[in-house]
Parts: sequence; C-alpha cells; structure tokens
Amino acid sequence: QVQLVESGGGLVQSGGSLRLSCATSGIIFSFYEMAWHRQAPGKQRELVASITTRGITNYASSVKGRFTISRDNAKNTAFLQMNSLKPEDTAVYYCYAQHRTLSARAYWGQGTQVTVSS
Repeated sequence: QVQLVESGGGLVQSGGSLRLSCATSGIIFSFYEMAWHRQAPGKQRELVASITTRGITNYASSVKGRFTISRDNAKNTAFLQMNSLKPEDTAVYYCYAQHRTLSARAYWGQGTQVTVSS
C-alpha cells in the first residue's frame, strides 16, 4: 500500500553529479519528515540528509556543502542533489519517511545504487 520508490542512481566519475528522486504513494506526504540514508558494503547504514515538514534540513558532516535535500509536496516526492561526488560516496541510497508525530509510521524504499569511480 505504502510505496517509496527511488530513482536516479548510477555510475559517475569523481567530481560529477547525480540527482536522486523518491516518489511516494499511500501516505499524506506533507505530514512526513523525509530523509536519505546510505549503506556501503560491510558498513552500517548512515543518515545522509533529512528535511522536516517545515523544510528544515540536516546533513551528515561528510556531505555538507556538496549534497542538497529538497521536497516537492505537490508531487509527493523528495530529492537528493549530489555534487562533487567522491568514491567514498559509493553506496546504496535509501529513501525514508517518518510521520512528524506518529513516529511508528515510518517507511523505507528499496534503494538505488550510486557508484563513483576514481
């Protein structure tokens, strides 16, 4: 019923850019905080960026100044613009949605692969 579908991943050279999209359905999108997490092979999943229902953003120190999270409530979609990509950004990137007050209402996407070559 609830679906979060990521797109926009792929292979890019170091220094390049990608824009990830997370299309949602089955939720009242404007009530949900949105986030992007990533997981590299053999490593824990980590929070990359988040955006509240009011548009307040937060970033991991490793991506601050390079990545931008945004949302379009009219399209029920969240985005992650990734610039100046580095090989250490290589990971599966996951979209995450959490209700602003009912925190148990939280959902994950299936992920999209980002590979940055040197």
